[in-house]
Amino acid sequence: MALVWGMIFLGSMAIYGLWQDITSSHKAQTIQDNGAIVVHRAKDGHFYLILKVNNIDLEFLIDTGASDIVLSQQDAIKIGIDPKSLVFLGRAKTANGTVPIAYVQLNKVQLEGHLDDYVKASVNSGIMNKSLLGMSYLNRYSRIEILQDRLKLFR
Repeated sequence: MALVWGMIFLGSMAIYGLWQDITSSHKAQTIQDNGAIVVHRAKDGHFYLILKVNNIDLEFLIDTGASDIVLSQQDAIKIGIDPKSLVFLGRAKTANGTVPIAYVQLNKVQLEGHLDDYVKASVNSGIMNKSLLGMSYLNRYSRIEILQDRLKLFR
């Protein structure tokens, strides 16, 4: 009987520990008939997009307060950029203060059917949970709408 209760206890602990991962999945963006890209608000209140950068899928937090595309060091490595080889000469003002950044160029950035070549971005020298999709990229779209729990991009 103790074994059964032990298994129930361990199972409960596993579910509790994994609950955040289970509930935090973001819905992928969709395309409507009018060509708009629709992004659903995640449970944490933010909007996320998956872009193909240099043929690798990366998830970005849409951040209208960010001027540029800002890559985390982890995402930079995923697309073949070695942060150790970068020179962090730029500065970015963030909610956590001023941080050094390195300027990079992304050969290809694709969102659904929209492909952009040679897109400027930066790599943050600090710790970031998610790369940021800022206004330098969002301005490529003619209109951005946020209505309730959906963000729409029109090009």
